[in-house]
Amino acid sequence: MNTVVIVGRVGRNPEVKNFESGKTKANFSVAVNRWDSKTKAEVTDWFNVDVWDKQAEFAGEYVKKGILVAIDGRIQQDKWQDKASGEDRARYIIVANNIRLLGSKRDAEVL
Repeated sequence: MNTVVIVGRVGRNPEVKNFESGKTKANFSVAVNRWDSKTKAEVTDWFNVDVWDKQAEFAGEYVKKGILVAIDGRIQQDKWQDKASGEDRARYIIVANNIRLLGSKRDAEVL
């Protein structure tokens, strides 16, 4: 089973792309804080999020840098070969099924 849920603050406004096929994609980053028991400090993990179609349109209109969101979806690995070095590369992306805006309207207005 490949399921992930994160709650954090949006790190950058979504980039929305419309494709000739009629599909829409939005991507943005989310910062999630967690406690690191070794360093006894809060650590921020950054996640890249991709969302498609109606949820992408929603993200483009309502998701803004700094707002608190809950994302549920799956983790996907993208693999490629670096053209300059020839090295294999990989990155992980959360492909969102749902985006929930959290916090109050006032929080969104301040940002």
